[in-house]
Amino acid sequence: MLRSDTDPSSAPARRIMLAKIIREQAVGRQTELVAMLRKLGHAATQSSVSRDLRELGVAKMGDRYVLPDAAMAAKNDFSTLKQFVSARLTAGTNLTILKTTVGAAQSVAVAIDTARWPEVVGTLSGDDTIFIATAGPLEQRLLGDRLFAIFGR
Repeated sequence: MLRSDTDPSSAPARRIMLAKIIREQAVGRQTELVAMLRKLGHAATQSSVSRDLRELGVAKMGDRYVLPDAAMAAKNDFSTLKQFVSARLTAGTNLTILKTTVGAAQSVAVAIDTARWPEVVGTLSGDDTIFIATAGPLEQRLLGDRLFAIFGR
């Protein structure tokens, strides 16, 4: 059976509605999204919403979901992310750690990855911590200077 993008039981229709909800409301929990979608007549489970969020490229900024266009603007404008960074530490000669408010680490890490700074080998983020790998002590120092200039920490 073929389903159209407007059929409430189809993934494309659910994703269109999910994007509309995220664009128009501050929502920070998948369970809320499932309930809203179901109320609007869309078949949704936590796992289907999780897949949809990944497919749509949705990011979590602070305590709410944002669509890629909003996330991209934030990724390229570190001034909007400055408020989420609380500390900068080093571990050894090639690992820098950023502490963020809960839920913000991934957004800050994506911004760093997107910036493609030559001194950064890669990032790994959790909920409130980002590990930033550099090739060595010189690159770590350069990164430290850059992060201090952006975040003041």
